[in-house]
Amino acid sequence: MVNERLRADAAMMMEAMSEQMQGLAKIQRDRARLTATVTACDKRIAVTVNADGILIETRFADDVSDLSYTEIAEAMTEAVQAAAKKVSEQGRRLMEPLRERKSRLPHLSDLLEDMPDVRSMVPVAPPVSTAPPNSPERRYDDEDAGFDDARPLGRRSIVSDLD
Repeated sequence: MVNERLRADAAMMMEAMSEQMQGLAKIQRDRARLTATVTACDKRIAVTVNADGILIETRFADDVSDLSYTEIAEAMTEAVQAAAKKVSEQGRRLMEPLRERKSRLPHLSDLLEDMPDVRSMVPVAPPVSTAPPNSPERRYDDEDAGFDDARPLGRRSIVSDLD
């Protein structure tokens, strides 16, 4: 009788886990398809980013030359940051049903006596700065991480690293 109950409980847990994994796979597929487009300077500049906030398209209107290089550069930076924020929010909304389900599940510390709550042990990542390089916001106490000369390997690009 006990074995039958254990088997039934295990089967129910496996089915729930399978459903959870299918749901997660669908969310991941949907997130991978996300894009966000933002315009700037009276729609003279349009940028599109993918789900990771990476710029995938830039379009300029015919009259973009009415703007200075500084105006274009500032507008591009702000537009890409706004698009990245927008796509991040879309991704967060996609994940919300999964977070809600997860919040209803018991934690290991609830099931096992004397088990510490590991949630309180996980460090929280600080927010990532959107400030330009060398700005006061980017000056940290631990500036010398020892990787100043690190360069990516592989195919060369027309875009150069700015030092």
